[in-house]
Amino acid sequence: MNMKKYFEGPATSLDDQIESYATSRVPDDQRWRRPAILLVLTGNVTAMFWFALGGQIGFLVGWPMFLIPVAYMVIGATLVGSLIMRIASQEGLSLPLLTRGLGFGTKGSAVASLVYAVNYVFYFIFEGSIVSHGLSELAGIEIDSAWATVVFALVALVALFFSWRGMHSMNILQRFGMPIFLILFAVGMYMLASGYVLVGPGEWEATGGFTATALWQAFSLANGQVVFQALIATDYGRFVKKSVSYVGTAGLMLAELLMIVVVMILGVFLGFTMLRHFTGTTATPELSATDPGLYFAIVMGLLGVIFAVVTQVRINVMNLYSGSLALSNAWDVHSPRKVGRQWWMVALLVVGVLCYPVNILQYTDKFLAVTGIMTNTWIFILLADYFVCRRLLGLAPRDNIEFREGRVRNWNPCGIVAMAAGVAVGGLGVFGLYPSYYASFIAMLLGPLLYVPLTMATRGQFYEPPKSNDTLIAERIVAS
Repeated sequence: MNMKKYFEGPATSLDDQIESYATSRVPDDQRWRRPAILLVLTGNVTAMFWFALGGQIGFLVGWPMFLIPVAYMVIGATLVGSLIMRIASQEGLSLPLLTRGLGFGTKGSAVASLVYAVNYVFYFIFEGSIVSHGLSELAGIEIDSAWATVVFALVALVALFFSWRGMHSMNILQRFGMPIFLILFAVGMYMLASGYVLVGPGEWEATGGFTATALWQAFSLANGQVVFQALIATDYGRFVKKSVSYVGTAGLMLAELLMIVVVMILGVFLGFTMLRHFTGTTATPELSATDPGLYFAIVMGLLGVIFAVVTQVRINVMNLYSGSLALSNAWDVHSPRKVGRQWWMVALLVVGVLCYPVNILQYTDKFLAVTGIMTNTWIFILLADYFVCRRLLGLAPRDNIEFREGRVRNWNPCGIVAMAAGVAVGGLGVFGLYPSYYASFIAMLLGPLLYVPLTMATRGQFYEPPKSNDTLIAERIVAS
């Protein structure tokens, strides 16, 4: 077989490419080979976010302690991702659609979908802000100016173009985008080595001194990604062939995460190298040294801005795509009038442009703590439903998870109550009643620990709509 075929998706109609099965099952004949899916996921691997996160964790705990929270992230995300990705591949459903049957109901899943979509608005703005910071350094355009917003919108439109046809157009972008990324990055490293004093691991010391608090803060940053990376992969993992085992999905997750670790380590290297450049300036040294758009523009000039644009487009196609799946589900539940997935990408873009003037980079740690609480609680409830309530206790069918309206309850109180309790307790940490770096861990454990007993106590009666007397009579006649 031609090797090229391993990195391409199956042929399908333009309408199906655009809609991308946002509110239906992926047919068996539309499944992709794993190399093709991994190619699409490389857009996530090279996101500027990973340079920034690597630098932040490096400043918190130094080297080699940096490796401890990162190893937790890799192991945790591989395990969680392999489980939820295989569920998605077996069912051919996106995570928002799975949520309908796995403990939340149709309208309950809409609430979770909105939470999910907010994540992508943040990451969309985050990546776009990095480009604007580079332009600010190079061309003197103020970050919060109208011109910066225009630039952000123009680059976002490029991302919209390459995400319009879903997996198919993203596959083409990543196929040609990855070599461009690698070439520009190699040029940047040469320019850095030629003009700056490089700082190696022996000098990567925690900027505030290594403490247990700093380590927990690093774990909190990593914990937000343990589940979120699994969520991202699942949006594409629903296209994986049904024959792929848990080992296969774990391999897909691990391959992506190991590449991410390389980028994070480079982020630590760049952060400590550029920290000296920003020390003594009017800028906040640590914040500036974890802003890839800024330091790539300083080191590479115009090429640095081009590099930032390339990486931003490669990841923002994924942010628009996954966010549109979540919003498609939320709308599908509440309105009989169908709105195409592509228009939800337009809506996300508009919201991102309107919110852009806020310098979102300075809130990364707080945002990751909050989203870690919400998404981790949500995903662990889904896993508890699938593996405990369904497979172990037999409270609902093991396969063919139902998601269609009329076949699933509007609200499943078990999932809603469990998630609300987890988020509420986690929120107490965010508001300072206990250290916030514990919040996402407590929430993700509390949610499933409440959900399983609630489902057992109600004997799984909230999975399906209540049956009418006529239906009950008919079932008794058939049974007799």
